[in-house]
Amino acid sequence: MKIVAKSLILFVSFGAILADAQSFQHIVLIVQENRTPDNLFQGLCGPGRKLCPVPYDLQNFGIDQAGNKFALVETPLGTSYGGDHSHTGFLRQCDLDDQTNTCRMDGLPTTGCPLQCVYTYVNPADVGPYLTIAQQYGWANYMFQTNQGPTMTAHQFIFAGTSAPTADDDAEATFVSNNPDPNGADGGCLAPLGEIYWLISPQSWPEEYQLVNDPLGTFCFSHATMATLLDNNQPAISWKYYTVGPYAIATAPNWFRQICEPDSGYQECTGQEWINNVDLYPQDVLRDINACKLPNMTWVIPSGQNSDHPGDPTFTGGPSWVASIVNAIGESKCQNPDGSTYWNSTAIFITWDDWGGWYDHEPPTLLSVPSQGQGDYQYGFRVPLVVVSAYTPLGYVDNGRYDFGSILRFVEQNFGIPEGALNFADARSTTDLTSFFDWNQKLRVFQHIVAPMSIDYFLNDTSPMQPPDDY
Repeated sequence: MKIVAKSLILFVSFGAILADAQSFQHIVLIVQENRTPDNLFQGLCGPGRKLCPVPYDLQNFGIDQAGNKFALVETPLGTSYGGDHSHTGFLRQCDLDDQTNTCRMDGLPTTGCPLQCVYTYVNPADVGPYLTIAQQYGWANYMFQTNQGPTMTAHQFIFAGTSAPTADDDAEATFVSNNPDPNGADGGCLAPLGEIYWLISPQSWPEEYQLVNDPLGTFCFSHATMATLLDNNQPAISWKYYTVGPYAIATAPNWFRQICEPDSGYQECTGQEWINNVDLYPQDVLRDINACKLPNMTWVIPSGQNSDHPGDPTFTGGPSWVASIVNAIGESKCQNPDGSTYWNSTAIFITWDDWGGWYDHEPPTLLSVPSQGQGDYQYGFRVPLVVVSAYTPLGYVDNGRYDFGSILRFVEQNFGIPEGALNFADARSTTDLTSFFDWNQKLRVFQHIVAPMSIDYFLNDTSPMQPPDDY
């Protein structure tokens, strides 16, 4: 295998069919949970770490505020503990240098929890499918979550480009900044009376303040999302959001009145768009692929067991889960109306919603200085990003700086929507991920991703689904 840096593109032919398109008919965005590149992908470094830090920017040690180095300790993918990934946790880990407006990246605790706690990396044997996919397709060295906080707000930036209650709030840099209180509570339009959202603004930074769900529906917002752009396109662009249950904090569409259309008691989403586009069983994405019903735009949120979320040693299905989706698309016999297959008409993005409190050595680029705008909550820490398609060169390593807004921009340009049309994170981002695709190369023939659990395992799994994140 050859590694391809952004400055040196290697075109590898795996087939005889030349690309004749300039956009994808399908985009699949798979969102896993709570990991950093340094924590999850050390296996990319290879024997003797010959491939790190170049071309893979991965570091196997951390640094504390005294300048001490700590070797990252190997742990299994399933652990009984995780780090603090609240906004307060971000501020602590960042350890902001006020003079340069950069994170020192040395604020994590080194005592008080097992195995130096968050100074760890996952045993490469536990994430073999992830490593294979990254080595075979595209890897981003510098993908950052847009927000400086946990799951609920991250999923809003991924789906809607912001976690602000209104478009005016976004312009004024006022964002929902944390998971709701009490932890594990319901989200959005279906939130119970008295639930608390935490907000941050330039006026409050670094402190957060409360927004209380009283009366019911206070958390039922009404601003545009990526779904809005897809729906309003002529002709409309089909989309689906696979997730665990209507109430989960990772179920981003439940925030929006025009999608949810809650009943009078705010107990249930009743809208036709919710019924048609939000699927509450993640494994249905595999069924829909097999039935040749893949929408144009797909968000895939896993159950907790398959999410990579720390805290439960049994949550180890993630690598096989992701491989099953990639394999289902790569091996599908389905054809689009123009005769193309799912494999040669689909871009797959695999990312993680937030850093989970784990160590990572790369500081984010903050958008502004404290108390002066968007930088009070943007950008957050690095998360992995792997890109898969028949047009992605073998072993491509990209050194552009990306965030969730970059994904939204790619969706927009791919479907003929002006980049930045939401005027949220998509407008603030300056990159769009198009560099991961070479339309001039011959189409690559898909090769099966070997994984411990097969597609049939997930299709037949009847165990109760756990939420992907509840703290």
